[in-house]
Amino acid sequence: MSKSSNAEFYNEDTFPFKCEGIQRVAADDPDIIDMMKKKQPIVITNTDLVKSAEFWNLDYLKENSGNSTFHVYNSQNNVFKYYDSTRADSYSGFKPPTTHESITFSQFVELLKDCHKRKGKDRVYLQHRLTNAIGKAIKADYLKFNWPWVLHKQEELRWGKLTGNLLLIGMEGNVTPIHFDEQENLFSQITGRKRFYLFSPDQFECFYPYPVAHPCDRQGQVDFYSPNYDRFPNLKKARAKMVVLEPGEVLYIPMYWWHHVEILDAVSCQPDASDLSPPVNLSINFWYHTEPTPDTILHPVTGHQRVSIMRNVEKMLARALQDTNLVGDILRTMSEGRFDGDDCKK
Repeated sequence: MSKSSNAEFYNEDTFPFKCEGIQRVAADDPDIIDMMKKKQPIVITNTDLVKSAEFWNLDYLKENSGNSTFHVYNSQNNVFKYYDSTRADSYSGFKPPTTHESITFSQFVELLKDCHKRKGKDRVYLQHRLTNAIGKAIKADYLKFNWPWVLHKQEELRWGKLTGNLLLIGMEGNVTPIHFDEQENLFSQITGRKRFYLFSPDQFECFYPYPVAHPCDRQGQVDFYSPNYDRFPNLKKARAKMVVLEPGEVLYIPMYWWHHVEILDAVSCQPDASDLSPPVNLSINFWYHTEPTPDTILHPVTGHQRVSIMRNVEKMLARALQDTNLVGDILRTMSEGRFDGDDCKK
């Protein structure tokens, strides 16, 4: 196997925030559950969570993908911002940041070869939920994942059901820009390395998320590589936790934690990283519903609770008004200047 690496996309000195590291702990550390209950990201080593997939490469997946089609995203640059395609057509003036298609794995490999050969700015990224339609050999590998380890975490943390496993196959240099998820995430790296920048939920105002009715809901409007401080001044206040996730490691990303992800390098199953087998980066995540909402809000209100409350209020207004412009007007009218004076504070 050979590795390719390109650092031209990544210059941490240009980013507008300071970073600190993320703690690494072994899978058998007795304090892991307590750490995860604190809703702080940690890197977990030696889990063997997806050890049965560590030999996956393009040749193997192509041969054993069965009759499945796979969701593949295309970008004219290296950035893959998520959007909800079901909302895109009805949202006036929206221009999708990427295109996507459902194709066979063989067709995906051909797209990769073409991108690799041309060495242009355009990129592809496979992001596909694993289902029963996958080939028998891959399904057998999946069933050999370290389910006892992850099920124990699910039970101890009172998480809900597993909602999906996303297989991600990307090119070196691909970027998933700043966003948050509404589920708990165990992100497992198979081949290549990814760099994560994570930000706590109480930094919500730093990233200016799109309205909840927007196709890019949960995505930040800010651009780390070309920050517009006039429009987004709070970005300067952001403080990150950063980690480079190595093969075999699992990153716990708590619900509502913002994260920005960069593919640092990719691996080929051929020794010369030839066009016949272009290098790729492989990951699988495990998404879970979080623990049940408490009957009463505890004080002081946590960052997670604040985000949940804000989103529920905004969703309620969006459903009731059916006009996203009115939602912003009403929220501004409700709050602007009303709670700032000393005589308005309890």
